[in-house]
Amino acid sequence: MNTSPSLSLRALWLASVVLLTASALAQAPPKYDPATETTLKAVVGELKFIPAGAPKPNAYLITRTGQDKEKDTVQIFLCPKKFLDDIGVTFKADESIQVTGSKVKQDGADLILAREVVLNGETLSFRFPDGKPAW
Repeated sequence: MNTSPSLSLRALWLASVVLLTASALAQAPPKYDPATETTLKAVVGELKFIPAGAPKPNAYLITRTGQDKEKDTVQIFLCPKKFLDDIGVTFKADESIQVTGSKVKQDGADLILAREVVLNGETLSFRFPDGKPAW
């Protein structure tokens, strides 16, 4: 098997990002700040529940905002998994969404705390306009 150095480097970089993401996302998210609110269009890459298998996991979306799967990735905190289950929403890979939320830092990584997500023309509210959780 002949692997190019750049491919191996990318695989190592991606593994590092996944490990750092898992540890960062396992913690409680920072507070919503309406002053940092932003709206972006993205494509769903993956819906994750962190910590996986825990009694009370939180739902996160890993999304793409551009063509580069490594540079254009945005992590979005939605809500506790139970709230997502209660409202009966699922996210599938490659779905287009629009997210409005607070752009914050957690352990040095960018994270968006979702207030609203538009999915298939339907607006899903995860927080009130002041940022307080709807769950």
